[in-house]
Amino acid sequence: MNNALQPIFALLMSTLSWLIPLMLVVSILRTPWAKGHIGEWFVRFMLRLRLDKAVYFPLHNVTLATPDGSTQIDHVIVSRFGIFAVETKNMQGWIFGSERQAEWTQKIYKRTFKFQNPLRQNYKHTKALEATLQMPPDTVHSVIVFVGGSTFKTEMPTSVTYGGGCARFILSFTQPVFDDQQVQDLLLALRAGRMAPTRATHMAHVQQLKERHTPNAERKCPQCGSAMALRTAKAGANAGKQFWGCSTFPKCRVMQKM
Repeated sequence: MNNALQPIFALLMSTLSWLIPLMLVVSILRTPWAKGHIGEWFVRFMLRLRLDKAVYFPLHNVTLATPDGSTQIDHVIVSRFGIFAVETKNMQGWIFGSERQAEWTQKIYKRTFKFQNPLRQNYKHTKALEATLQMPPDTVHSVIVFVGGSTFKTEMPTSVTYGGGCARFILSFTQPVFDDQQVQDLLLALRAGRMAPTRATHMAHVQQLKERHTPNAERKCPQCGSAMALRTAKAGANAGKQFWGCSTFPKCRVMQKM
């Protein structure tokens, strides 16, 4: 190699030695998997920072068995003031949604994306906690927390929060519903009732989610565990459209969209 080119080549190789790993790290951090974990770590830090450790007891990445497989909860907080199921969303852009909508909208510049209403998603989490711990609904509360560069563009329910607002929402419950011994008993029951927090558990849960979203896959009712049947609406605004309905109807009236 020409001696005059050697310094340039050395500079180029030195630059590439840190530029390529940096680009790799950036690409990984942009994946949904990484964004999800970063969001959960941030919320875990905020909860640890703002909640009294002697009063609020957190469990993270809690997977519970359900009639149709399993459900995974980002954070569960057990306290004298109730049990809180915390769902984390690490998103950017403008967020549009209402309590009754099946899907919410994320808008980033001119791009628009749809995602499941997190209130509905977390409803299943609260029901799984009620069943596992045999607790009445008024003691289990849903909390949604958005992190990242997102902004609410529609009015949200008080249980839908941003950043540290999740801790403020939890602290707004000031009426004790459990005594200290009951809190410890609930923690023991939750630790015993959760599925092992391992990679195998996570992968099995992800596979179940994929099967639920496969049109022809066999489905089970999330409420009673019976088979779901594919039906066609005969009247109303959705006449002619197909949906999944519990095979035990009218005993169980659970329905799911295609």
